[in-house]
Amino acid sequence: MNSISVKTGRPYEIRIEKGLLTGTGALMKPLFEGRRLAVVSDSRVAPLYLRSLLDSLAAAGFEPPATFTVPEGEESKSLKMASVLYDFLAEHRIRRSDCLIALGGGVVGDLTGFVASTYCRGMCFVQVPTTLLAQIDSSVGGKTAVNLAAGKNMVGTFWQPSLVVCDPDTLNTLPEDIFAAGVAEAIKYGMIRDERLFALLEGGDARGHIDEVISRCVQIKRDIVQHDERDTGERMLLNFGHTLGHGVESDSRYALSHGFSVAIGMNMIVKASAARGITDPSVQARLEAACHRCGLPTSYDGDLERVLSLCRGDKKSEAGGLRAILLRRLGEGYIQPFTFEEFEAFVREGLA
Repeated sequence: MNSISVKTGRPYEIRIEKGLLTGTGALMKPLFEGRRLAVVSDSRVAPLYLRSLLDSLAAAGFEPPATFTVPEGEESKSLKMASVLYDFLAEHRIRRSDCLIALGGGVVGDLTGFVASTYCRGMCFVQVPTTLLAQIDSSVGGKTAVNLAAGKNMVGTFWQPSLVVCDPDTLNTLPEDIFAAGVAEAIKYGMIRDERLFALLEGGDARGHIDEVISRCVQIKRDIVQHDERDTGERMLLNFGHTLGHGVESDSRYALSHGFSVAIGMNMIVKASAARGITDPSVQARLEAACHRCGLPTSYDGDLERVLSLCRGDKKSEAGGLRAILLRRLGEGYIQPFTFEEFEAFVREGLA
C-alpha cells in the first residue's frame, strides 16, 4: 500500500492501493472507533460501490451508517442540496463527534466536505474518491465548496479530511469521458511542476500507468498544499487553466465537465502566452497534441466575451484584477498578476 502523509494543520494520510475500498473500515477503525457514521454518495456511484463500503464498515464493527444519495452531476453541488443534507444529518442524530464519508467524485467530495466543515461547527470526514479527478486533485488539500448561479465554488471552506482512501480499481467502471476529465488535471500537474509526468501522459495511455500517475499527482499537490494550505501564494499554481476553465464551464451551463473545461482553459492560456513570446510554441503544440490523444477538447465555440466576463466574477479574482498561471517552460509554472483589462487583452490578442 502506498501511503502519503499530508502535514497540514490537521495531518492525515492518503492511502492508495488497488482493492482498498474493501479495507476502508479497517483503515478508519483506529481513527473513529465507537463513532457513528453517515455516507454520502451519488446516483451513479452508489449502485456500484456503496455495498462494498458498507460491508467493509460492518466488518470493522461500525454501526450501520445512515446513507444519503444525491443525483449525479454538478447541480447537486449547491446550497440547496447542502441544506437537504443538513436536515438529513439532524434527522438521523448525527453529531459533531460522528464522521461523514464521501463516496464518489469531486461533486460528492466537495459537498460532503463543505457540510462536514459547517454542520455542528465542524466534524470529521473521510474521502473515498472514485474518479481519477477526485483521486488526484479534489480529495486532497482540504478545499470544499458549493456553487452559486454567479459562479463555481463561490461558497466554501478550508477543511482537511481525516483520511483519504484511493482505490484505483474504482476507475475501471468510469466512462471514458469522465476518465479523460481526470487526465486533464494530471496534465495540469505535469505542465506546472513535472515535465516527466507530462511526458508519461502525452502518449495517451494514462490507464497503463495509473498507479504512477495517481501517486505523482498526489505527491505534487501534497507538497504545494503543505507550503500554502490557505491558498495565498504557491498553491495558486494549481489554478493553471482554471480561471478561463471555470468561465468556460459556467458559460456552458456545466454541459462541459470541469476536466474538459480545464483542458480548454490550459490550451487557451498557453496559446495566448506563446503568442506573446512567454512560452515556447513547442509547449503549446505538445499540450494540444496530448489533449487530443487523451480525448480532451482544446478549444471552445462559445462567446469569448462572456467567458472573460465570468472570469471577473471568479472567486479567485481580486479588486481590479486577478492572478493567472503562466509557464516559463514545460514543468515550471509561475503566478502573473493582471488587471482585468490586461488579462482580457492578453487573452483576446493571443487567441486572435
